[in-house]
Amino acid sequence: MGGYSVLDHVWRGRWWAPGLRAARAVAGFGKEARRQLQSPDSSKRLGSLGNQPFPGLLQPENLSRGELIDVLRASVVDQKGKPGELTLFSVLPELSQSLGLGERELHVVQASEKDTSGLVLLSSCPQTASRLQKFFAHSRRSQRPTVTYWAVTDGIPATSEGKIPAALKLEHFDGVGLVVPVKSPSRKDILEGVKRTLSHFRVVATGSGCALVQLQPLTVFPNQLQVHMVLQLCPVLGDHKYSARVGTVLGQRFLLPAESTKSQRQVLDEALLRRLCLTPSQAAQMPLHLHLHCLQIPGTRPTDAPIELLAPLPSYFSRTLQHLGLRQQ
Repeated sequence: MGGYSVLDHVWRGRWWAPGLRAARAVAGFGKEARRQLQSPDSSKRLGSLGNQPFPGLLQPENLSRGELIDVLRASVVDQKGKPGELTLFSVLPELSQSLGLGERELHVVQASEKDTSGLVLLSSCPQTASRLQKFFAHSRRSQRPTVTYWAVTDGIPATSEGKIPAALKLEHFDGVGLVVPVKSPSRKDILEGVKRTLSHFRVVATGSGCALVQLQPLTVFPNQLQVHMVLQLCPVLGDHKYSARVGTVLGQRFLLPAESTKSQRQVLDEALLRRLCLTPSQAAQMPLHLHLHCLQIPGTRPTDAPIELLAPLPSYFSRTLQHLGLRQQ
């Protein structure tokens, strides 16, 4: 099928220590990659994980260009392909050189959005990239999910599982692009950029007024999953973009008008802050707890079952689950 590779994605340009694996063909990391990730210099940057509110995050703004490439190179799971970070296209040519890929161009096959953690899939083979893109497009048309996210939500959905349909559009407010829902869109709305979106959700665990939710988008739209969970009155933890749209009066939640509600840092109640062992100022820096956990790709032969690529949870995500008493099932 050609060469492809998997790379940990970033949260706002920050990496957590990589450790992706393919469920069928165990793809681990070599000793050299481990040495690079556990070097004394990198340990200094990481500091004491026990003292960090969100452990396991690297800040590329504190890395030199060469160190940044080393971190990316250490994330390679399959040396036949090569990883790169979507928000850091400028270093991809150098990364290709450092991996011995010559002048071959990196092709982005699948990736989570910049605010999420999880998988990024890239290929050095245009034919492979095209085949995979067609596979994902056909799966969406057939409403067969190939991408699975984990999310921790502030609030518990009213039903344990279901579908979230919503018509969405992208609008700009004060120069900031935000996604807003559209009720009963007309044909004109659709022609002008409104898109009908759909996601599956399943509540995996609940505790402390929060939930661990499995999300499977069946359409592609910016910030789709964040907006869908807001429509369920359960914003994702660390959603500093859309969570303000959920208001509360006398313990009852309701939706505020999207067009007139400005983005702001997520505000958590005191009880939840205590469970998370966070101060309000630390909570204001909380990363988005939305993780691209599983990606299905076609087998090497038409009769083969799909291959699952899995991304372990970031350290901060796992610690949140522990504090809230949420267990994966």
